[in-house]
Amino acid sequence: MNFRTEINLEKSLSTINHFDNILTIGSCFAENIAEYFKANRFNVFGNPFGVLYNPISIFNSLKFAVEKAEFEEKDLVFHQSEWHSFYHHSDFSSDEKNIILKKINDGIIKTNQFLKLTDTLIITFGTSYVYKYLANGIIASNCHKIPQKEFEYFRLTLDETTKTIIDIIEMVEIFNPKIKIIFTVSPVRHWKNGAHNNQLSKANLLLAIDEAIKSKSNCCYFPSYEIVLDDLRDYRFYNSDLVHPNKIATDYIWEKLYNSICSEECLKTISEISKIVAARNHRVRNINSVENQKFLHVMITKIGQLQNKYPYLNLNEDLNYFKSQII
Repeated sequence: MNFRTEINLEKSLSTINHFDNILTIGSCFAENIAEYFKANRFNVFGNPFGVLYNPISIFNSLKFAVEKAEFEEKDLVFHQSEWHSFYHHSDFSSDEKNIILKKINDGIIKTNQFLKLTDTLIITFGTSYVYKYLANGIIASNCHKIPQKEFEYFRLTLDETTKTIIDIIEMVEIFNPKIKIIFTVSPVRHWKNGAHNNQLSKANLLLAIDEAIKSKSNCCYFPSYEIVLDDLRDYRFYNSDLVHPNKIATDYIWEKLYNSICSEECLKTISEISKIVAARNHRVRNINSVENQKFLHVMITKIGQLQNKYPYLNLNEDLNYFKSQII
């Protein structure tokens, strides 16, 4: 007897390996996924512009990276004693103009260089609602607590959303012809819009992605939204705000994702790396004990064996960690 409708995924035709470069961009869910890739020792660059929710903001960010745009003072806004960029998360904001400009421009150059070498781009859309700054017409990625009356708030039409996603694909393909793109819709509900408007927003994104990628062999869709809403479908898989999926849910999504997109060799590598990660996260009461020192030497040897077996693996941080505990 079945008590839930589990979503079972077929193996992706385009698989990922540890020697691939992975770029994630989009909502906070994109950051979560990037952390899972990092924890499993993939070469990943997560959300270089900070959290982005809507398709236009993601298009703009990738366009800046592709064109190697250079931000100047005129591209910033000063509010509540800080300089901000409407195209960046508040993590970039600073009370020093030169600091924010350097951080933004260094980030654009780094993203440009990484995007050239990216094998897989993972894009996570959160909403099709946007804030347009009335003073200059910019679609803001972040409003930086500027009064809402200074913005127009509206939902993109299906045609606008579809065109933006197509523009993203075509722009990135020209810049990096080998790139593969995985689209997904964040399972985080934008509850402030109300239940119905949240569903309309998500439906808009789902329909637009489906239309944009239907003839693209290098693009696919991963159903993170559906996994939470239709497979898990229970508030025990949410944080206390009842909006954001909790760690149990994101662990489950990650498991579905890597089993779908990782090659068989990659899956074996993840299994072996997990032992290194578990050993590193284990808290030892007496690091100077004979038993622990033997254990450290065992782990150093194991890392060496893994690096010989998989020369493309970067386990230097783990190796240095265990070496630093040797007395």
